[in-house]
Amino acid sequence: MPRNLRRGAASEDLAAAYLLELGYTIITRNYYAPGSEIDIVAMDGDTLVFIEVKNRKKGAWATPEEGVSLDKQRRLWDAAGYYVSENLGKECEMRFDVIAIQDGNLRHHKDAFRPAYRCS
Repeated sequence: MPRNLRRGAASEDLAAAYLLELGYTIITRNYYAPGSEIDIVAMDGDTLVFIEVKNRKKGAWATPEEGVSLDKQRRLWDAAGYYVSENLGKECEMRFDVIAIQDGNLRHHKDAFRPAYRCS
């Protein structure tokens, strides 16, 4: 497995362990939808949470949080809609979290972003 994939998997393992310690229930990891992937899908109480895990190595020019661009957010929103329609068939309370890992530090941003819509 290439180094970047190993680092990504290790970061997702770390994030999943952290979420379990907080009492989240992990539903699935690496959920693939057309055009995107959701790193972790979990429940936080009655809230369905879609979690993006970003890792940057020491000395990177950008923070992990900066890797969650508006385009990435839109793809995650679309993937979440696909997940809900494919697995739940109904609307539910949900949110998008980001877990950023850099230099051994983990930062959890609850409700990190909300869907953005373009106004015509």
